[in-house]
Amino acid sequence: MGDYSKALEFYEKSFKIREKALSPNHPDLAQSYNNIGAVYENMGDYSKVLEFYEKSLKIFEKALPPNHPDLATSYNNIGLVYNKLGDYSKALEFYEKSHQILEKALPPNHPHLATSYNGIGGVYDNMGNYSKALEFYEKSHKIFEKALPPNHPDLATSYGNISGAYNNMGDYSKALEFCEKSHKICQKALPPNHPLLATSYSSIGQVYNNMGNYSKALEFYEKSLKILEKALPPNHPSLATSYNNIGHVYDNMSDYLKALEFYEKSHKIYEKALPPNHPHLATSYNGIGRVYQNMGDYSKALEFYEKSHKIYEKALPPNHPDLATPYNNIGSVYYGMGDYSKALEFYEKSFKIREKALPSNHPDLATSYNNIAAVYNNMNDYSKALEFYEKSFKIREKALSPNHPDLAQSYNNIGTTYFGMGDYSKALSFLEKALLIKQKSLPPGHPSIKATKDNIDYVKKKM
Repeated sequence: MGDYSKALEFYEKSFKIREKALSPNHPDLAQSYNNIGAVYENMGDYSKVLEFYEKSLKIFEKALPPNHPDLATSYNNIGLVYNKLGDYSKALEFYEKSHQILEKALPPNHPHLATSYNGIGGVYDNMGNYSKALEFYEKSHKIFEKALPPNHPDLATSYGNISGAYNNMGDYSKALEFCEKSHKICQKALPPNHPLLATSYSSIGQVYNNMGNYSKALEFYEKSLKILEKALPPNHPSLATSYNNIGHVYDNMSDYLKALEFYEKSHKIYEKALPPNHPHLATSYNGIGRVYQNMGDYSKALEFYEKSHKIYEKALPPNHPDLATPYNNIGSVYYGMGDYSKALEFYEKSFKIREKALPSNHPDLATSYNNIAAVYNNMNDYSKALEFYEKSFKIREKALSPNHPDLAQSYNNIGTTYFGMGDYSKALSFLEKALLIKQKSLPPGHPSIKATKDNIDYVKKKM
């Protein structure tokens, strides 16, 4: 129901009884700590989560044999928290401890092993190592296929994870293929208003949104919302996420008033349902800020980006990759205002966090290089711009599928820089590469295709 304060109240009552009735290392006390930790996790208070999961682990380590599955669960929970905190090496360490126990304690096709592979895959996903993520998601799926009946919901989740990796890689046809496999299982296995069906519709909507097919994205996001409105109480955080997704599509369609309407609906729910420093609230402020930025209201955009930054600073550790996002957004506002020295200052702050927090080939680092390059380009420092655009391109080339729209953006940016330098044949070559990718990855009437064609025509006239 999303009523976390009530859940906490009852788990704490349960804990007090157990604390009086049981010995200090009784496994039921560890379970109580786990339950309290899980509520704090939903509330986004990760330092509290870690505190309770570690208390639980200490009891399990004393009370249970070293290969007991409950110890594996405990390590898994701590891994999940480090994953959310952006400490991916720590997350992997705990997920792998968990996995080693499960490998010893369980038969090779036990579903818990599949769940463990999923967790490890999720960390690699967040690290931007999508091929590694896919490897673990597929290991997980093979076990689920052997262990579960063909229409089990866990198989649907597994297909969803594989779809997500392909989506991140920009292989949208593959992403859709696995999304639809997941959805078919959900339709067979679940009642028509089950929240997992809503998740399935939402995943399909996300792929269409990334493909630039906004009418289709809207169709699936609205299907998801209808289910959630029936299945959940009116202030459930999942409803807020749904409104947020629809707002994002309207933002991409340049229907800014509609976007603002849905972002604000989302934000009102988050304000009621979540504690004041929950990271979801920061994400919500970011969305509202982006709409004001797109409307050209830069002071309003800055106001919301700064609100977002304050929450992230309180809620997250100092090198969490999400802290880079508001700096990046603030930089983009100054860039839009033509204040390039300020833009560079914030883009570099964002880059420094990402450089510390992420592996060297993470796509978010490519975004940072791209943004820094754009500033140098507008300052007419074309050699500097080219240097950073090429750094961005090298990462994208390794991390993404060959038809990912971000690769097209890289080719386009390098092309426009060569144009600024007066090297029209080089400019034409890169713009044509950009156009080929856009024609493969975007719907035929997408404005980005027209913009690139116009650029190509302009370069040809200059030649």
